Amino acid sequence: MIDESAKKKIEDGLAALPVVQYAWLDASEISFSERVREICRSECPRYGTSWACPPGVGSVEECRARCSSYEGAFVFTTVAEVQDIENMEETLSTRRGHEEITGEIRGIFRDCGLDTLALSGDSCACCSTCAYPDGPCRHPDRMIPCIEGYGIVVPLLAEKAGIVFDNGGNLVTWFGLLLWNKGLG
Repeated sequence: MIDESAKKKIEDGLAALPVVQYAWLDASEISFSERVREICRSECPRYGTSWACPPGVGSVEECRARCSSYEGAFVFTTVAEVQDIENMEETLSTRRGHEEITGEIRGIFRDCGLDTLALSGDSCACCSTCAYPDGPCRHPDRMIPCIEGYGIVVPLLAEKAGIVFDNGGNLVTWFGLLLWNKGLG
């Protein structure tokens, strides 16, 4: 378990960010499904174009093993308001703010000496064009893979964390997940 001083430092850092809800879990509480990966394969235009998405992140079993190598999990949400929740372009345009907050939270965890794996609501956008599959990731220290690309069932994660999955109306709810171990490795 994370020590209380590190937890307090993290929660103090969160107070300055627009995080709506968060929860601490054991990494073992995360549910994975091949079905989530199949949705990526059949519906996402980023599939096969990035080291942060499948198949670049590895199989669901490899992602499960990677996640289970971490001691704890920290799940959080941010919310963005849009004019029309059905307008996918407008909805997705709010992703950037969430990704920046995910990076800031990862920095807070790292400042506490924790080794982290950050996952977020969409494919990594560090580079305008990913090196995948012809070369290695140019920024593995900044890359944030897609939470669903790992095969994680986000509604079950929200339920286990006691976090609202859908805030209704024209509010987009973005999820992030930080897995952590004590001591940078």
